[in-house]
Amino acid sequence: MFKFLTTKPLWVNIVAGIVLLLLLLLLFLGSLALLTQHGKTMKIPSVTGLSYADAKKSLETSGFGVQIQDSVYSDTMAPLRVVKQFPEADNLVKVNRTVYLTINRSEAPFIQMPNLVSMSFRNADMILRQYGLRLEDTVFKPDFAKNSVLDQLYKGETIKPGTQVRQGSSITLVLGSGIGGVGFIVPDLTGLTYQQAKSRIDSLGLIFGAVVPDNNVRDTTEGFIYKQTPQQYTDDGRPNIIHPGQVVSIWLSAQRPVRRQDSTTTPGGNGY
Repeated sequence: MFKFLTTKPLWVNIVAGIVLLLLLLLLFLGSLALLTQHGKTMKIPSVTGLSYADAKKSLETSGFGVQIQDSVYSDTMAPLRVVKQFPEADNLVKVNRTVYLTINRSEAPFIQMPNLVSMSFRNADMILRQYGLRLEDTVFKPDFAKNSVLDQLYKGETIKPGTQVRQGSSITLVLGSGIGGVGFIVPDLTGLTYQQAKSRIDSLGLIFGAVVPDNNVRDTTEGFIYKQTPQQYTDDGRPNIIHPGQVVSIWLSAQRPVRRQDSTTTPGGNGY
């Protein structure tokens, strides 16, 4: 063969070489198209809502690869169901294309409870949705901050910000109802313990504002009230009127104050 090549003119050898290269290139491209199934496409079936096992079987039977891309939690869908697929259903793609699935978790993840206190109801409701929590109920309590969140409850108990709670849990919000329309005389709290006064204040729909203990008070709950604002009567003996939702501030001492006269019966009496 070498003798055959050397006896032919140079241009014949060049043409022969070019033809051979073209034949090899055509053969390579043909085999590549066969191996990659070039031009062969299939429609992706819809597997959203199916269990992962059923979705995997459906896709692999159709000639697609399957891979879990992410997992989320939705309390409106059964566990381990396909929430989302990519590419989406009915797209035309090459055979052997991998379809990525997002799966619903089998158990709700823990999240940190946000701080909703002092927010408006609208903002608190929006934050609950962002955290994947449910608004179970709203309870109104007399307070000057109307529709402002006063407390956040989980299973009937106050839940502090940062507490671990499962996503999808139900939260009750305690909201201010505004200042009540019916007024009454400020209650005289002088001589009561903090706990006694708090029970009375709560029953009247009032709120403790500042609680100022003296230096000798080690435990606020054991202190005695010796001063309050507003007082039951003004300096000229007229009754002070207060409405549900308004604030009463108190000062505490370790010793029960001694009354000179009963301030609950004597207008203008200060209890000393």
